[in-house]
Amino acid sequence: MLKKYTPEQFWKLYQKLPQELKDTLFAEETGNSIYEICKRNEIEENLEAIVDLIGQVFLGLLPPNEFQETLEKELKLEKEVAKRVSQEINRFIFYPVRTSLEELYKVPVAPPTEPKITPERPIIPKIEKKPEAPPKRDIYREPIE
Repeated sequence: MLKKYTPEQFWKLYQKLPQELKDTLFAEETGNSIYEICKRNEIEENLEAIVDLIGQVFLGLLPPNEFQETLEKELKLEKEVAKRVSQEINRFIFYPVRTSLEELYKVPVAPPTEPKITPERPIIPKIEKKPEAPPKRDIYREPIE
């Protein structure tokens, strides 16, 4: 279970953050992205807990590379759902501020991995045809005059 922080402790940690993380933490766009991710993955009931976890990542309390595992353990999400949510949050929320997060944690933040999309039917390579030779003059026909 993650440790809960008092408002005083929260604000003390917040004051030490780079400006980019401060701005992103309370940005309306960040909140909208989190809501859309939760809605898309049908986990709106966990919205508040996910916001709290993202806040802990921004404050330097939860490393981004442990985010998916924390979603599974703390929120009891299935592995696949936690993976999808984690990938989307990494892509839309953590990745734009990765340089600030890297400075905060002193470890590189991995770029978001794109989910692999498998085609419904196999892709067959196109076989190129040889160009046809130009027609030759037919010597068995007599010219018409």
